[in-house]
Amino acid sequence: MKTKYFDLVDQTYYFPQEEFTLDGNNLEFHKIDLMKLIKTYGTPLKFTYLPQISNNIQKAKGWFAASMAKYDYKGTYKYCYCTKSSHFKYVLDEALKNDIHIETSSAFDIDIVEKLKKENKIKNDTYVVCNGFKRKQYIDKIANLINDGHQNCIPVIDNYEELHLIQKATNKPFDIGIRIASEEEPKFTFYTSRLGIGYRNIVPFFNKEIKENPQVKLKLLHFFINTGIRDTAYYWNELNKCLKVYIQLKKLAPSLDSLNIGGGFPVKNSLAFDYNYAYMVDEIINQISIVCKEANVDVPHIFTEFGSYTVGESAGAVYEILYQKQQNDREKWNMIDSSFITTLPDTWAINKRFIMLPINRWNEEYERVLLGGLTCDSDDYYNSDQHMHAIYLPKYHKDKPLYIGFFNTGAYQESIGGFGGIHHCLIPQPKQILINKNNEGELITSVFSEEQNAEGMLKTLGYDEL
Repeated sequence: MKTKYFDLVDQTYYFPQEEFTLDGNNLEFHKIDLMKLIKTYGTPLKFTYLPQISNNIQKAKGWFAASMAKYDYKGTYKYCYCTKSSHFKYVLDEALKNDIHIETSSAFDIDIVEKLKKENKIKNDTYVVCNGFKRKQYIDKIANLINDGHQNCIPVIDNYEELHLIQKATNKPFDIGIRIASEEEPKFTFYTSRLGIGYRNIVPFFNKEIKENPQVKLKLLHFFINTGIRDTAYYWNELNKCLKVYIQLKKLAPSLDSLNIGGGFPVKNSLAFDYNYAYMVDEIINQISIVCKEANVDVPHIFTEFGSYTVGESAGAVYEILYQKQQNDREKWNMIDSSFITTLPDTWAINKRFIMLPINRWNEEYERVLLGGLTCDSDDYYNSDQHMHAIYLPKYHKDKPLYIGFFNTGAYQESIGGFGGIHHCLIPQPKQILINKNNEGELITSVFSEEQNAEGMLKTLGYDEL
């Protein structure tokens, strides 16, 4: 009878997979010896495998290049990284090695752009697509970029007042984009995105505010679906509506030459994950080609804003099972040495799924468990609602340490969790490790930040003078 944890995985999924392999009894992630990492740095531990950022960027570039060649597509492709997914410098440094562009969301994003420009990692011809609702500080910093000669800074107009505010802040000519307020899926509690301008209002807005405006050129139409790029009738219907607006505008504004199809490539969240990226890219390019040909207008240059896709699959979190609590005749709680609310906030905030696997003891018997965090909050747990199925792990033994890993956690978790700040129940932020490759292809590790200590927390809370 097959009762080992490996048997469970082997009969449920195709395993091993590209990033997940076994070395004897232990799990490896992109050939990283996770047990060696644990022995060196301890737990709880968060890590980022930097080469995976470049790997994903190059995959996307390859899919678009292949589809554009297939359909003899005359436009170009611009890969943008939206910094809100992870603002860390090590992420931007790695991503910018791949000849990409940047999408910003708020004022301080522009400060990051300025610092990267000083390091010559962003140049004046790098596109900086400025999204989001723009308050005065954000407007002023966008204007500073334009005034300093950054010709490819494109503020994307989110509401009717923003254009006037930018014009007040700069006397120089500049390009703009307009964001479409897409209609949400029926399951949403609201019908239309709060971001952007409604489909029916975009052409009148152009005619009134942009068409005869000598300072402004419309360059880009921005289309974004909250639920991401998926092969659903809803997605294709919204894309088709967007293309109709693009064609209407293109006939009025020859300067319009770009379509931003937003972000939305999914991140692998299960060993059963099945998403055909190449097909989706191919079909998007095909649909745009067909519609533009029928309307006798030039196809647009394509921009994408991949945030989670860029950085999500590069990172993981490792915990030790401290103790098992049998609370009734069926529920066993495995307690981790950290908090889900602190370290993986999306698991409790939106029931987000991450890949969860044991790091060691794969050749031992398994049991069904629930996972609990250290805080006193009843929501600090991870169970089958967040996971693809019920959670099974090698059986808990007091004298046999068990380590588990959550993978593809690189997007949003640090910013939502408040990196460097105060966390729920003062559970400390884990140590952060960076993993890279040297010129010989060997893995090298370094500590980005140590585990948060009491002294730092007390200082943040105002107790530093006590």
